[in-house]
Amino acid sequence: MEKKTSSKKKANKKSLPTLLQAIERVVELAKDSRMSDEFMLEAAPEIGLLADSYGITERQAVLFCICMEKGPRRVDYDDLASYLDINKISVLSYASDIDALVHRRLLKFRDAKDEDDFDIPTAVIRCLKHNEVYELPRRTGLDCGELFELLNMWFEDFRDDAISLNELREELSSLFEENKQVGFVHKLNEYDLATNDWMIVTFFCHCLINNDDDDIRFGQLEDLFDDKASFIRAKASLRSGEHRLITKKLIEHRCEDGIADNTRYKLTEEAKRNLLAEMNINATEEKLADVLKAKDLTEKKMFYVEENQQQVSELQSLLSPEKYKEIRERMQQTGFRTGFACLFYGGPGTGKTETAYQLARQTGRDIMVVDVPKIKSKWVGESEKNIKALFDRYREQVKRAYTNGKGITPILLFNEADAIIGIRKEGAQSAVDKMENSIQNIILQEMESLDGIMIATTNLTQNLDTAFERRFLYKIKFEKPTEEARAHIWHSMIPDLKDTDVHALASKYDFSGGQIENIARHYAIDNILHGQNEDVLPMLIRHCDNERLSQKNVRKIGF
Repeated sequence: MEKKTSSKKKANKKSLPTLLQAIERVVELAKDSRMSDEFMLEAAPEIGLLADSYGITERQAVLFCICMEKGPRRVDYDDLASYLDINKISVLSYASDIDALVHRRLLKFRDAKDEDDFDIPTAVIRCLKHNEVYELPRRTGLDCGELFELLNMWFEDFRDDAISLNELREELSSLFEENKQVGFVHKLNEYDLATNDWMIVTFFCHCLINNDDDDIRFGQLEDLFDDKASFIRAKASLRSGEHRLITKKLIEHRCEDGIADNTRYKLTEEAKRNLLAEMNINATEEKLADVLKAKDLTEKKMFYVEENQQQVSELQSLLSPEKYKEIRERMQQTGFRTGFACLFYGGPGTGKTETAYQLARQTGRDIMVVDVPKIKSKWVGESEKNIKALFDRYREQVKRAYTNGKGITPILLFNEADAIIGIRKEGAQSAVDKMENSIQNIILQEMESLDGIMIATTNLTQNLDTAFERRFLYKIKFEKPTEEARAHIWHSMIPDLKDTDVHALASKYDFSGGQIENIARHYAIDNILHGQNEDVLPMLIRHCDNERLSQKNVRKIGF
């Protein structure tokens, strides 16, 4: 019987090999070894280090190393058999070891319905890069925030098909049983709900706390039911308003212009107050921002003038997790503010917003996108409360980033921020002017105490209030692309263009990247509707002339 040893936070720094070096050595010796006694003896120091560090058996340590070598994505039993030079029947005897590695979260199944394929989780790889052991999250003695971090982990595994619905239920049931001291769990138990009902309520709370999503559709709920028939019955009772969770005033239909939409649902204000009091959720808060996960952001090639390229590259370096952490700690030590505020300004279509997205993607940061025009439409009567709630929500996101040990601070993006960073009105008399000044003052105060990363984009800078200007540490003016950059953009948007056509368009039209993208979309639609046109250049010139005409007809307001 193999002995498991206790897990340690970090590999022993006095050990000669690092974790990666130990894995590399085991992988080298394990090839075609058939897991022989001779191999186990020769690799004993490295295997022992890994087994001791992770609290797993020696055989599991070897399998983990092989999965790292063959993966870290989509490893299967055939890979293990081939690497060890054993037959496919024999390798199945390792199934219990694979299950143990999954339970230790050093592996995860790609699909809970098919346990033949598995991956190395990203969190495990991230720790290995720093010679750190990935530790299982603590499950007992949690506070509400820590509980929701674990809920996020399990619901993400369920979404990715890494665990089944039954496994999700078992994990959450066990988690709640072990943490009855948490107010959320205590209040949820008071409702005495059936299993599927408390799962749905928990999912609603998870979506609100972890994803800022308080607008739930049927498509998000279907997988929480055992079968199609159960889901159809629940959907009918939700639509009619007769479902138990509606009659118990836990969830309700969302309303648009005073009319109930029976396809969209949210937690009731009462449920937020009762269940989520520990999370400081403002029950009257509107959804003022969307949180985009770094892993869900699409990679996009950006083209800048040389100065912008240098500025963006420097910013990307500063926002890398390691560098940002170092800068933040040094700022704290020297008594400086730790907030990192950036202003991206320049003409429409020059890449300001997309640059913010790409920086978030490249540095592994979630991004909380505030739609400023949308906020402004909600200002009347609730303006100050909503803006404060928005920053409260961001602070909670930042706090969670540090308490879960990852330290990946999210980005707060104010897109099209002209309306909130303009010059404040002296001697404001009207209610609207006073309200806007009040909002600006709140944002200025929040920027003073900001512990995180804020980016604001704006097309207009001549109206920028000097108080805001002082608070932006980094200011980047996005210029229209040069002719050379325009040629690159044309080629990237329409790869089949001839070089002569690319340079003709780049030299004739002084367009931004956004304008070129519009034309490329028109071109793609034409091809779908009418088929490929051999005479491409005249068609694109026509679209270019229309784009230029539409820009001339845009009337600037207030300037």
